[in-house]
Amino acid sequence: MEILYLLIPLSVVVVLAIIVLFWWALESGQFDHIDREGERIFRSD
Repeated sequence: MEILYLLIPLSVVVVLAIIVLFWWALESGQFDHIDREGERIFRSD
């Protein structure tokens, strides 16, 4: 039962870190051209 005092705050911190990283990825434009990236391999430069 005492382990829950460690695991619950730790899981909250992990979830918040994932949310912050996802927000950073959205704001920095990581998902802007996701449709065209799959076709890029077929084009020769």
